[in-house]
Amino acid sequence: MPPKAEAPSNMKLVLLVAAWYAGNTLYNIYNKKATNTMHAHWFVATSQNALGVVWSLFLWTSGIRKTPNLTSADIIACVPIGLCAAAAHGGSVLAMGAGAVSFAQIVKACEPVFAAVIGLLVPPIDVKPPLAYAMLLVIVGGVGLACVKEGKGIDINTTALMFASVANVAAAFKGKLGKAVTDKLKKDKSKNMDSANVYAVMNILSFLWTVPMVLIEELPTLGQEWEGAVNKHGLYEVVFNIAMSGFFFYIYNEFAFAFTAQVGAVTSSVLNTAKRVIIIVASAIIFQEGMGRNKMMGSAIAIGGTFLYSMASKKKPAVDAAKKAA
Repeated sequence: MPPKAEAPSNMKLVLLVAAWYAGNTLYNIYNKKATNTMHAHWFVATSQNALGVVWSLFLWTSGIRKTPNLTSADIIACVPIGLCAAAAHGGSVLAMGAGAVSFAQIVKACEPVFAAVIGLLVPPIDVKPPLAYAMLLVIVGGVGLACVKEGKGIDINTTALMFASVANVAAAFKGKLGKAVTDKLKKDKSKNMDSANVYAVMNILSFLWTVPMVLIEELPTLGQEWEGAVNKHGLYEVVFNIAMSGFFFYIYNEFAFAFTAQVGAVTSSVLNTAKRVIIIVASAIIFQEGMGRNKMMGSAIAIGGTFLYSMASKKKPAVDAAKKAA
């Protein structure tokens, strides 16, 4: 019988969470600055992926990290997951570029709703406990309240809502399709696919999927947009914001993957929910985004509902076969 894996220390988990939270918050700040300075958001998203690709190749070629040993069949199995990752990342960048970071984060709190629906429609069917589905109504209600501006009725940035919803759908499909494939790759030690390499491979595939979007959506005006951004903001600011957003995007995802591998998806989901509070508050302060009463209450309800959904969705340990027989 193989020896049990040693449980991670509490200090290691705390450091992983701290790095994840810090990286994610800084990513959102620099991503918003990048999309404010240059209105070619697929280009920004692709550049962020590209920086991660360069970093991964450096780690592999230098021998600092083991190179993945994947077959063509393994790569083909990962391609759809890479597409979902590209759509999730691109949708998030476009949503935050079109509207307030806080609004995009509030809508992204609805991700469990999309995941639950896809879980019921896409095999293998994943049925949650009734309490978990009840919490989905709380999440939707909270997001709805956050979109109601005091004295002005519903205030929705439809473009940001659309792209954030696309990101939610893609993230749900990525989670559904990716678990079986990545778990299988990680179990085969000969493939060198630990959590860091799993994310690195997905980031490369995501980059390859986003390049066509730049060519289709932005290539005709990309040169003009770049020149206008440089003239208005300066070359240093444009490049710095894109580079920093790419750096923190890769860093926070790698730490998040490492943390999830240590504690499991449910705990990670709970902390991912708490993370949104920090991002919403930080973006409201830095970008002076309005935080009225309804927005704050709605955000709290939606994020709290997501937390409770994650807890209610936690599966009970399987009952021992002998006990069942008894």
